Amino acid sequence: MISMRSAEDKGLAPRIRFAGFADAWEQRVFADFTSASGARNRDGLPLKSYSVSNDRGFVPQDEQFEMGGTMRDADKTAYWIVEPGSFAYNPARINVGSIGYLSTSENVIVSSLYEVFRTDATCDDRFLWHWLKSSLFAKQIEMLQEGGVRLYFFFDKLLKSEIWMPSVSEQGSMGRLFDTLDDLIALHQRKCDGLKTIKKSLLEKMFPRGGEATPELRFAGFTDAWEQRVFADFTSASGARNRDGLPLKSYSVSNDRGFVPQDEQFEMGGTMRDADKTAYWIVEPGSFAYNPARINVGSIGYLSTSENVIVSSLYEVFRTDATCDDRFLWHWLKSSLFAKQIEMLQEGGVRLYFFFDKLLKSEIWMPSVSEQGSMGRLFDTLDDLIALHQRKLDLLKNVKKSLLEGMFV
Repeated sequence: MISMRSAEDKGLAPRIRFAGFADAWEQRVFADFTSASGARNRDGLPLKSYSVSNDRGFVPQDEQFEMGGTMRDADKTAYWIVEPGSFAYNPARINVGSIGYLSTSENVIVSSLYEVFRTDATCDDRFLWHWLKSSLFAKQIEMLQEGGVRLYFFFDKLLKSEIWMPSVSEQGSMGRLFDTLDDLIALHQRKCDGLKTIKKSLLEKMFPRGGEATPELRFAGFTDAWEQRVFADFTSASGARNRDGLPLKSYSVSNDRGFVPQDEQFEMGGTMRDADKTAYWIVEPGSFAYNPARINVGSIGYLSTSENVIVSSLYEVFRTDATCDDRFLWHWLKSSLFAKQIEMLQEGGVRLYFFFDKLLKSEIWMPSVSEQGSMGRLFDTLDDLIALHQRKLDLLKNVKKSLLEGMFV
């Protein structure tokens, strides 16, 4: 059980802590409980070579650098042997999170550039790990690092770093809590990544490729060949000027989220706040809009609201006819197939553009409206599942961030 303490009752203890723990925390320096622990691999033992990444901690060297990079031919007798239960960090990159904790059951080796250390019995390693990845350690690094163009945080500086610590028992409870949160975050990240991989694979298999008239994978019951069409067959420009200055909500189109309120895309509306809104396009629900200068990086949106909005006159706005299912088209527009059309037809010099006349010339393979609808619903369902796990992921990260701020002194 976690308990909350009032500000006046806080003393030398955090605002949030586990019930049953009431002792004040102790301020300590790392020299009290850490010691350098790396031993040189002088005998050239054939141990696995690892590096420390900014986000994943210890990773095999071949994963961090393609096939080992220049480190492949380095003298491994100069490397540090790292024992399980040890920490290692890059003194030149610790400020961006380059620290790892070795939880494997076997020794590994790391470059001699790293600092390697262990803790004693008065410190719970999992408690310390989460503190080392928090803003509290970042402040210690900022105070103590040294250098000119490049700043370093060598082991002598770590030994001078200060940390508030509770009893080993309370440390253990905190370490286990944050490990559990990390496991849940990793679970939803895997689910999110897995669904994205499934969607990517289905996008590749459910649309025709290489001049074929049917895709590799399709729903049962659909056997007709697809038809190759140009956008001029089923799309038309649909934006009307806001000449009467109607007080409609101003929207922009982002690369990843589609239509977003202009105040979200640009802080307080940015320079667009004072733009002449009578020159804006009125966009009706069920319309598409895109930025012809940024469509190559995904700047396209589909308006699924129930009310009209307005967008800058820089955008291209269009609708489809009854022979096209908009959700089918939406997913095609976000695929690599549309990206190839843009690449072929865009024009310009320093900056390339893909205006509406080029869209009208774009080609697409299309099945019956019924099959289009089935495909659109499938990809919408996948998007909903991806969004669900992303929301859970973001929530867990926010919970962890809040607890890190409230459970440490």
